[in-house]
Amino acid sequence: MFECFRSGAGEVLSRDAYLADFRRVHASDIRLLAKIERGQTFQEPGSPSWEAFATGDWSGALRLMEDERESTAAYFRDASERGLAFRRLRVVELPVSPYLQWEMNVLRLRSELGERINVLNAGEIADLEHDAELPEVVILGDSVMYAVIYDADQKGAGARRFTDRGQVRRTTEEFEVLYARGEEFSAFFDREIAPLGPPTVHHPSSVAH
Repeated sequence: MFECFRSGAGEVLSRDAYLADFRRVHASDIRLLAKIERGQTFQEPGSPSWEAFATGDWSGALRLMEDERESTAAYFRDASERGLAFRRLRVVELPVSPYLQWEMNVLRLRSELGERINVLNAGEIADLEHDAELPEVVILGDSVMYAVIYDADQKGAGARRFTDRGQVRRTTEEFEVLYARGEEFSAFFDREIAPLGPPTVHHPSSVAH
């Protein structure tokens, strides 16, 4: 599965070029935005909630997430009105990392407001990861997809872009197979995330530099 991503193929875009291209395609007449997330720890400088989390302010991180509820709801309402569906497959390793605990709370809000999210235990895809982990994939409609690139600090650094419609179609079909194997988000969250206490952040100095 996802063989087209494993050869280093695709047009390499810088972070700014990737974000600009993503916004351009996202604003077009697409009907699906699908994502696979595999990494267990990332840095997200620029996100007030993540920055609060990274400095150990868990209550502040949760509050700042909730502050985004209205704007996030407006985003999903607009998307729904133009027929855009969101599906995300989040691969998790247990016990969850502090970052993933934070992200799962972000996804809880998005799930409540319209994003369809399934969760898949990494152990269930071990047979697909003999040589490398699953790529971080973003699919936009039926003509563009990206493999997201991260730097050594696990911050977004750009993406490889693919525009071959056959590859996009096959990747979408493979995504749907894995997505169907996943657990519905709220069930996973209630069992694995809700009972957890505040996460321990070992390196608060890693906030944006």
